[in-house]
This record gives sequence, C-alpha cells and structure tokens, in this order.
Amino acid sequence: MNTQGQALVAGVALLERAIDYALGSFRVVSPAALCRPTPCAGWNLQMLLDHMNDSLQALNEAAAGHIGWQRRPASRTPSALLLRDGATETLGLWAGTLTDELISIDDRHLTSPMVAAVGAIEIAVHAWDVARACGEHHPIPPLLAEELLDLAHLFVTPADRPARFAPPLTVPPYAPAQDHLLAHLGRHPA
Repeated sequence: MNTQGQALVAGVALLERAIDYALGSFRVVSPAALCRPTPCAGWNLQMLLDHMNDSLQALNEAAAGHIGWQRRPASRTPSALLLRDGATETLGLWAGTLTDELISIDDRHLTSPMVAAVGAIEIAVHAWDVARACGEHHPIPPLLAEELLDLAHLFVTPADRPARFAPPLTVPPYAPAQDHLLAHLGRHPA
C-alpha cells in the first residue's frame, strides 16, 4: 500500500472512532431536549443536529469525490435515529473510498485523508456538544482527543475565527487532551 493509501486508511480509522463516539451521544437525545442550548453559541440542540446532518451529507459527497459545504434543504428535521443511520452510511462510504484525487472545498483542494480528519474533528466535537446539551457527561476518549487536538492545531487557524470558531480559551497545562481540544475550538470544557 502506498503512502497515500496508508494515510487514507488512518484517516478513515480516525473518522470511524469519531463516529463511534458520536453514536453514543445520539442515544441520549430526546424530543424534549431539542430546544436546549448547546455549547455552540446561539444554537439549540435542533440546530446542532441539523448542522451535523449537513456535515454527514458533505462527508458523503466527499467520499464520492465532490463536495459543497453549503447548507442543503432538508425534507424533514433529522432525528437522532436518522443521524445514527447517516453516520453509519458515512462510515460505509469512507471505508470504500480509495482515491488519491484531491477534493475541492470552496477554494481549497484537500486530500481524502485530510477531509476524513476534518470530518472526525467535526463529528466528535459536535457529539460532545450534543451530550452536553442533553445534560450527559460523555467525554471524548483520551486517545481520540489527543489525535484530534493535534489535527485541530493544523486545521483550525486564526483565519477561521470568529466566523467558524470562537476564540480559543485557556485551560491548565495539565488538563486532559479533551479539555485542550474543546478550549482550542472555543468551548468551555467544564
């Protein structure tokens, strides 16, 4: 297997672990929780679930070799069950992706492993947001958080703030990787 193939396998494995973590967060969503605020400023849980559905659709398009990150009209509001099904579909599509072609996102051209890694960050961190909005303590697994933190430092730049991410927060140096990841993305870990 060539280097690109190895990187894609690693990216898909990371995405798989992020989706597995997200499935645990989706289990706690109830209709009564949909109006609750989330750690994403100005978003309630329903808005976050809509965004996650869009993200999964975009990842599906990326696995097919084309992508557009704009919001797609939904035929109905996604439920946690539909998101679980969508996450499983996304994983299946990425597991079958064996391409070294670049994927265009806006004005950027990214490799498949890079898109899978960004997708893993998106899915895992928003899954943490979902659990928090539902009042659940569902920490990101430490090894996954460490890997995502390294990647978040590469992919989330000052140019992404404040449009896509809030300013980074400070946490104690001895805090777990999850707290550093969340703080880097503008979330209060506590």
